[in-house]
Amino acid sequence: MNKKTILTVAYGLTLPLLFTACAHTHTFVSQDRSKAVTSNNEYLHLASTHPAHIAPNKDEMRVTLLGTGSPVPSEQRFGMSTLVQAGGYNLVFDAGRGAVIRLTQAGIPLGKIDGVFLTHYHSDHVNGLSDMWMTGYIPAFGGRQGDFNVYGPTGARALVEGLKIAHADDIRVRVADGELKKETTNIVAHEFPEEGGVVFNQNGVVVTAFKVEHDHHGAIRPALGYRVDYAGRSVVISGDTIPTANIFKYGKGVDLLIHEVAEFQDTHAVPQVYAHHTNPREAGEIFNQTKPKLAVYSHIVNGVSSKIIGIPDKVLIQRTKVNYQGPLVVGRDLMSFLLTPTKIDTYTP
Repeated sequence: MNKKTILTVAYGLTLPLLFTACAHTHTFVSQDRSKAVTSNNEYLHLASTHPAHIAPNKDEMRVTLLGTGSPVPSEQRFGMSTLVQAGGYNLVFDAGRGAVIRLTQAGIPLGKIDGVFLTHYHSDHVNGLSDMWMTGYIPAFGGRQGDFNVYGPTGARALVEGLKIAHADDIRVRVADGELKKETTNIVAHEFPEEGGVVFNQNGVVVTAFKVEHDHHGAIRPALGYRVDYAGRSVVISGDTIPTANIFKYGKGVDLLIHEVAEFQDTHAVPQVYAHHTNPREAGEIFNQTKPKLAVYSHIVNGVSSKIIGIPDKVLIQRTKVNYQGPLVVGRDLMSFLLTPTKIDTYTP
């Protein structure tokens, strides 16, 4: 039998809820402790136990893989996105499909994202950006108080202005309804030349952008990688790239080198993909020369359909180790790395 009740939730909103008894239920006590409420577990959002929900110490950096996939609509590998926590900041690099879900699973309030840094403008790197912006200004999901800051090379301003136009009605109706104040919805583009350089430098956290090559002919421009330095810790995120000199330059001796990779069972199957990405043998040469403390694969293009078959992680590592014998892991969504003065701790969900 359906029972309609009123539940006052932690966000200070009073919501009418309709509860239906089913196999997946959980009983808890509402603010009126005389009444037990039965809820579908699907809607019972428990506190995150992911290590990212606790800020790292002042001499540490935490890097969490939010999405490790490609344009393939995979439920295991969401779109490309990486969270870097350092100096009290939550910085996100690329905002692919599902990034908001992974941030929530990691225990990061969506209103507490201090900046999003874009490597380039392929859809799988930006199609979660509007979700991150808009869900973050809803009071129940973070209630951002300041600007939503987007950092990117030439094109960032046009992207942001387009989002403002596309979603103007969402803001208009929420403000008119009294749900939020308009100033909390502001989105700001911090655009810089495609040559890159230091694009963020606050409280000891330095973000440097550098050019990479997403294809052999320079058609995909701009295309960037990023390096983040803080308290002696360092991480490089390659962006989408074929082997390029700047990866060797900025990746030399870093703690963590997060690099894209593309590989198929048949290495001759999809030549146009190989022409735009780094295969594991090439990645092995990069890791061998840069010698990171830990190499990590993300943005993994590993099979795209039942007709174009990928390979197991074990084989991907074997093909890399033809040219590299150092530490290497194949990234998974929500895998997390704590960079300390003495070691790298890896969390595997």
